[in-house]
Amino acid sequence: MSRFDTIYLDPIAWDLTLDSGGNIAKAQPEYSLAQDVASSVMLFINELWYDTEKGIPYFENILGQFPPMSLIMTYIENAALTVPGVITTQCIISEFSDRKITGQILFIDEVGTENGVSF
Repeated sequence: MSRFDTIYLDPIAWDLTLDSGGNIAKAQPEYSLAQDVASSVMLFINELWYDTEKGIPYFENILGQFPPMSLIMTYIENAALTVPGVITTQCIISEFSDRKITGQILFIDEVGTENGVSF
């Protein structure tokens, strides 16, 4: 499985961290795919300056509007499928209010490993 280097983000602060040498830490391969999936689900459409088509239309179609849960799940699953190496996805929503969506996305990578990540 060919993977790009992924900067490790602290799971609580979702911010950069440093390694023991004082350099920006890189995520280990087994964690990087899950982190990339979580990042894809948190990306708002038009937020990624070099590819404004990527992301989920949270402001336009979700937040404050209470769309069908199936639509939200489809957006999240499709966003996760944009991550190289992710083959299948399943979204489970645990909370949805006008300002917050939380849940888990289960996914299978190209070598058949099952994984999951909360968002």
